[in-house]
Amino acid sequence: MPLPPESSFPFTPDLRICRVLNGLWQVSGAHGRIDPQAAVREMFDYVDAGFTTWDLADHYGPAEDFIGEFRRQMLATRGHAAWDQVQAFTKWVPRPGRMTRKIVEQAMAVSLRRMDVPTLDLLQFHWWDYDDPSYLDALKHLADLQSEGKIRHLALTNFDTAHLKIITEHGIRIVSNQVQFSLVDQRPEVAMIPFCREHGITLLTYGTVCGGLLSEKYLGQPEPGSRALNTVSLEKYKMMIDSWGGWPLFQELLAVLKSIADKHHVSIANVGVRYILDRPAVAGVIVGTRLGLAEHRTDSTRTFTFSLDDEDRSCIGMVLRKSRDLYKSIGDCGDEYRR
Repeated sequence: MPLPPESSFPFTPDLRICRVLNGLWQVSGAHGRIDPQAAVREMFDYVDAGFTTWDLADHYGPAEDFIGEFRRQMLATRGHAAWDQVQAFTKWVPRPGRMTRKIVEQAMAVSLRRMDVPTLDLLQFHWWDYDDPSYLDALKHLADLQSEGKIRHLALTNFDTAHLKIITEHGIRIVSNQVQFSLVDQRPEVAMIPFCREHGITLLTYGTVCGGLLSEKYLGQPEPGSRALNTVSLEKYKMMIDSWGGWPLFQELLAVLKSIADKHHVSIANVGVRYILDRPAVAGVIVGTRLGLAEHRTDSTRTFTFSLDDEDRSCIGMVLRKSRDLYKSIGDCGDEYRR
């Protein structure tokens, strides 16, 4: 079943994206061994199904290399017109420290070479230490490279609202910020979304299906122990659920989501993704892609076959109101990485 027109989003004037992005964090080595040839073959299947937008990073193992090989094969078999329908968004996550033009330019040259592209569609920048203001120097150099045609658009990853504000006040045009956002983690609602709406910035969200925990597989199941949490994603988002309200409340949420999913003939994950896609400022949701090991294309397609109604949102809201306030306990978006 082809994706409907509403599955795409005018991310920038020159880039339309699929609102469910293919996340390549899961090829980084912490989610099972990935066969490179099988991975690239399956990338064609995703694009043919309409899932044309890829989210990756310089530190996601071979992710940038996969894009490069995928691009070479697509150009050889289908031509430039076909590749022009694909979007590949990478990240740069440097160690804090002095940021010279040479350091920044060399880092971008590595991504350009690995991805085998003349221009990066979107460079999403992350910085670990706010006490080191060199992130502003890095962004200024990135903006210069953007003006020279090496980067189309600049974005951020896991920046909080206060530092996003500082960056915009320095005249650096940011088109998006990638943040954790799910039914469990509602922190973007507090400060990030209002600021983004005011300044024309969108959000790309991850963790929206809680590493797979937001699914029928875990409904009615006892709390998983450490042996059952056999990927980095499962470990990470189980910890988030513990902070949010614990396994009993999560089971209550899953039960409500299951009733809504059955009503619309979709999955629990579809309901969780649809809820976040409907939030203001959200351009797209990133769903992890274990290339060659598991696929979500068929299920993700159903995200665009239904709409949540007021009754659905009310039932979800009744559960969410029982949870802890993660903004108070953790802080703003990305603060969990800087504590």
